[in-house]
Amino acid sequence: MTPEQIAPVGEVLARLLSPHAEVVLHDSVTDRIAMIWNPLSGREPGDPSLLGELDELAESGRDAYGPYPKVLPDGRRLSSVSAVLRDEDGTAAYVLCVNVDRTAFETASRLLAAFAAPASGQPRVFFEHDWTEKLNELVAGYVQERGVPVERLSRADRVELLGRLDVAGVLSQRRSVPTVARALQVSRSALYQLLAEARKEPHADPA
Repeated sequence: MTPEQIAPVGEVLARLLSPHAEVVLHDSVTDRIAMIWNPLSGREPGDPSLLGELDELAESGRDAYGPYPKVLPDGRRLSSVSAVLRDEDGTAAYVLCVNVDRTAFETASRLLAAFAAPASGQPRVFFEHDWTEKLNELVAGYVQERGVPVERLSRADRVELLGRLDVAGVLSQRRSVPTVARALQVSRSALYQLLAEARKEPHADPA
């Protein structure tokens, strides 16, 4: 096994994870860096590996390590993994390490967490007359309850859902029929037929 044989693996890993990771091939015999791709740490081939654990590698045992934390001199934190590459006789010849800079991912995580923070309630002055909000809530809740999308609701399901919408006052709103028909993915004529059927049956207040 030679560094040249391992080089394509290091190259493709560096391409896949660029620019967020460096890939380092350590020579376990010389305890020096044999090859390095996208050197975030500023190291170069020939620099000391400083992997003291190489002395403890047995001929059999774990060959995959991590993820484990590391820190760059500028304070950036890394998540690292290492793979021991052995010769045919089982001797640890090289160690291939991938060091991922967590900075971008932690920044993205904080940004997403901020967006996911609890929101205040809807201002009543803006939404008290928006019956489409109630329509959307009831339809979304019903399909979640049934475990199927709107387009797969049965006729009986649509009758039941229309009953709930009717009780909630959605269908009493001006020009609500076209919007409700779109929400249930039926024609207006079909909606009137389903609604007539729904009004023949008693429905509990969904609230």
